[in-house]
Amino acid sequence: MQSQSLTEIAAQQLAAARTAASGRAAHTVYGGRAHDLRQTLIAIAAGKALGEHEAPGEATLQVLQGTVQMHAGDETWTGHAGDHLPIPPVRHDLVAETDAVVLLTVATRA
Repeated sequence: MQSQSLTEIAAQQLAAARTAASGRAAHTVYGGRAHDLRQTLIAIAAGKALGEHEAPGEATLQVLQGTVQMHAGDETWTGHAGDHLPIPPVRHDLVAETDAVVLLTVATRA
């Protein structure tokens, strides 16, 4: 069994996001094609966004650092470090109000 430091990965990805043209960077910490569960750490620089998209399956979002807003339909949710949200199964986006790091967990099979 091997553990990973989400704190260290978050710092690395946030540094990468700050210099990326897109303003974001991501690293899959668990999962992949051979797994039913995927966890991806996503860093987003302040003012940048993940554009509107569909959820690839049942998913949750945990805010590890910073403040984000998720827009889904007519609803807006503001998340701060420590907050956890089941992602609604509708098109949505995610905007970083401040430099932010989130952990996206997706179940890829029903």
